[in-house]
Amino acid sequence: MEQGEAILIRKQAWRDTSLLATWITPSRGKVSTMARSARKPGSPFGGVLDLFHTVEIGYAPAKRGDLHTLKEVRLLRPFQSPSTPNLFLAGYFAELVDLSTQDGHEAPGLYNLFSRAIGFLSSQPANRRALEFFETEMCRVLGILEEKATALRTIEHYCGRIPGSRNAVCSLLCRP
Repeated sequence: MEQGEAILIRKQAWRDTSLLATWITPSRGKVSTMARSARKPGSPFGGVLDLFHTVEIGYAPAKRGDLHTLKEVRLLRPFQSPSTPNLFLAGYFAELVDLSTQDGHEAPGLYNLFSRAIGFLSSQPANRRALEFFETEMCRVLGILEEKATALRTIEHYCGRIPGSRNAVCSLLCRP
């Protein structure tokens, strides 16, 4: 069984009772897991499979493919968003991390950046400066920062697109 610290960046329902969960980890990069029976009442995963929580996970590696079986989760640090803009900005950051990583490729710098951003958004109001800082630092961590291009243009070139949620986040952050 593989174990390690992780932050949940995406989850979706699968069948009647299970969840697909995507994590960012320092040692394995992006990890996709199946949490069987996670949506059943009394599930051992109840309350800990929330977006942006920092947890310790244990999973059985897949024999074929990249979808592992989640076995255990222990909460280390919950994410408590003080406002809607903070939650939206955390979601945008998670989309960027998801777009820029591949399953099973080590990404300690990106994990540390995302973890710091989640810590910031747990205690400080979301703002445009935080958004632009994350985008620039992500480019620096990935080694793709181009001198003459903006971080946003560099991300678009590297990832193929900018998440659509960026416009919604920007409009929330620009409100008085």
